[in-house]
Amino acid sequence: MSAEITVVDETALSAPDAATLKKVMGHFCTGVAVIAAHDGDRPLGFACQSVVSVSLEPPYISFCPAKTSTSWPLLREAGELCINILAADQKDVCSTFAVSGGDKFAQVDWSHAGNGAPALAGALARIEATVELEHDAGDHTIVLARITSLTADADGSPLLFFKGGFGGFAV
Repeated sequence: MSAEITVVDETALSAPDAATLKKVMGHFCTGVAVIAAHDGDRPLGFACQSVVSVSLEPPYISFCPAKTSTSWPLLREAGELCINILAADQKDVCSTFAVSGGDKFAQVDWSHAGNGAPALAGALARIEATVELEHDAGDHTIVLARITSLTADADGSPLLFFKGGFGGFAV
């Protein structure tokens, strides 16, 4: 049995517009996290939906900050991160970290994770990681980080993002 291979001329294809892509991808439910670091003077962080487990051995995780992010360049310099997986009751925390500027940590309880990065109180799970590499991806950057420590609460439900809104998980 053999398969026929078709070569597609990519220049003949038209890319979907951003609004359509956003609408279609909105059908894919994601969790929400706050990517956080401490630069030695202050805590830094931003909300992120693009967190993905990449490898179990060695343990890697990835996420994709927008190139317009004013927070990511500062977190990159710190190098040590805490990826805080938000719980269903942390919509306000997500909203706080989804905007640019200001002291986002003034409105939330947090402590230092083992690597010094901010661990948010009430987060469902916390993943400590070290930035290893970045890859250009259009209007975002793909970041690969090596996981160094993990903690998770046994109970609780995740904050979910679906079709532009927030919700929880029902079993």
